Amino acid sequence: MASDGDGGGGGGGLVCVTGGSGFIGSWLVRLLLDRGYTVNATVKNLEDEGETKHLQALALDGADTRLRLFQMDLLNPASIRPAVKGAHGVFHLASPVTLDPVQDPEKEMLEPAVKGTLNVLRAAKDSEVGRVVLVSSQAAMLPNPSWPAGKVIDEDCWADVELLKELQLWYHVSKTLAEKAAWNFAKEEGLQLVVLNPGMVWGPTLTQSAGCSLQLLLLLLRGGRLDMDGYQVGCVDVRDVACSLIALYENPSAQGRHLCLESIERMVDLTDRLAELYPELPVNRISKDGQGWVVRAKDPSKKLINLGVRFTPLDKTIRDAVDCLMTKGLI
Repeated sequence: MASDGDGGGGGGGLVCVTGGSGFIGSWLVRLLLDRGYTVNATVKNLEDEGETKHLQALALDGADTRLRLFQMDLLNPASIRPAVKGAHGVFHLASPVTLDPVQDPEKEMLEPAVKGTLNVLRAAKDSEVGRVVLVSSQAAMLPNPSWPAGKVIDEDCWADVELLKELQLWYHVSKTLAEKAAWNFAKEEGLQLVVLNPGMVWGPTLTQSAGCSLQLLLLLLRGGRLDMDGYQVGCVDVRDVACSLIALYENPSAQGRHLCLESIERMVDLTDRLAELYPELPVNRISKDGQGWVVRAKDPSKKLINLGVRFTPLDKTIRDAVDCLMTKGLI
């Protein structure tokens, strides 16, 4: 976990992190404070200790004056502006994610993701923010039936929205539409935008409970199965995601989308890895590989590596995540 790059934004200044209380957001806030930044972090509810307590703990060791928490509603532009005002950069992470069945996709997922992103970008533009770093997802890249067979997935790959709707993969739809809307806004308004597209994010959490991605890890460790053959192609350490976001902000040369994965591998590889790491747990190995379309690759995130990001080996990411979950009594 390292970033050698220290470009125009490095070493301080005020930045805003939306979704600062989440799995990725709290690590990003921690690393930004470590690097001397002043951080405006947004949460959904300032009265909810589950959102605020772990962030307030980050502000110890002399950083208490450099972290401010703001309550924000993605669909209320007036609640966004105070957190963004005066910031040199904005990291936009806040977006709905759920493992539960979605009853009203438009209201629960699409509107907060797309309109929320545009509201944040508008606030950034109006406040003359220098650079916006958007967390999209590998979910905005796959599935893509038209991707050439035998070609490793890269930043040119976009998910097929109509197929996603047919499959009712509403999180994927929301991330794809939000990223496309962001690129259109940036082009029309002249906003400096750069995007990160992480895969499945695992690793230790600073939050009090396990978020959606760690819930999926727990499910696999408990013997469950995941129907993700159409789009799951790899994992990444949450600390590397945070480092990657900072690298994108601090390096003005970073342009466009950035795939963020430790490696590209298949679900059968992942379950085999988990079973070998934890033979005492009831991990279900996949007997039939359903991902013949996935071209395995080491170091697929070349754009990030060229910016100085060093990726944590997946075995360490998994062990650190499991140790953390055990400490919290979840395993």
